[in-house]
Amino acid sequence: MQSLKKVIELLDLDYIEQNHYLATSPNEGWQRVYGGQVIGQALVAASRTVDEDRQAHSLHGYFLRAGDTSIPILYKVDRIRDGRSFTTRRVVAIQRGKPIFSMSISFQVDEQGLTHQFAVPDAPAPETLLDEDEIRREQAKNWPPEFQENYSNSSAIQIRPVDPVDLMHPQARDPQQMVWMKTRERLPDNQRLHQCALAYLSDWSLLDTTTLPHAISFLQDNVQMASLDHAMWFHRPFRADEWLLYVQDSPSSSGARGFNRGLIYNQAGDLVASSTQEGLMRMLDR
Repeated sequence: MQSLKKVIELLDLDYIEQNHYLATSPNEGWQRVYGGQVIGQALVAASRTVDEDRQAHSLHGYFLRAGDTSIPILYKVDRIRDGRSFTTRRVVAIQRGKPIFSMSISFQVDEQGLTHQFAVPDAPAPETLLDEDEIRREQAKNWPPEFQENYSNSSAIQIRPVDPVDLMHPQARDPQQMVWMKTRERLPDNQRLHQCALAYLSDWSLLDTTTLPHAISFLQDNVQMASLDHAMWFHRPFRADEWLLYVQDSPSSSGARGFNRGLIYNQAGDLVASSTQEGLMRMLDR
């Protein structure tokens, strides 16, 4: 993974002309573009066309084709509606003239209203847990060489799983997991940037939840996995550079698809965001 500076550069899109933005992908040894990157970049593109007095409160995206890390991505913004309280945008990510991702985003002015939330579940403090990079490097010592290189460096995302999984030797367990996450370095004081960073973070482990009861992993050559869609709701202001608890579960898998949900809390116990995702989970005959 790239440094946080590189991640911020990924989210700082190049302006081409009105409603058109260009982005690149890091060369990290993976053939496909990381889904969280496309979500974050699409949110940036939409935010560039919206007044500063409103923030994104929800987004719904569909992954249409695998992204190619070797060529730029064009983001085209459609200004659907500009209302007094809400603004709606649609963003299409394009490579080689074909859409690879489509997302709708709704923005709202700041308003006060009734509040409630689910209580944060009990979880060990992040300071008591091992960093995922450290866990993966230790596990990778017994992995085939082609996988070791991808887990040899530290990432810009800091993840501390409550109950780590060995991706090469998974054991069947309930489809639930919790991880603490944040960016490894400090971010500027810009809520839109923190939303884009959290969108980037939110795709990191969510789809893995659906594999847990089946004792499989995306590293296995007879397993095909890919994100099909992704949705997020932003409930309260937060900082993506401070520890956030990602509480995930998978209520169902069927039809070669797995459905996953996530609740994201800050350390004060405030529910700051929620997410859902359905992904392909296909077993291959090999």
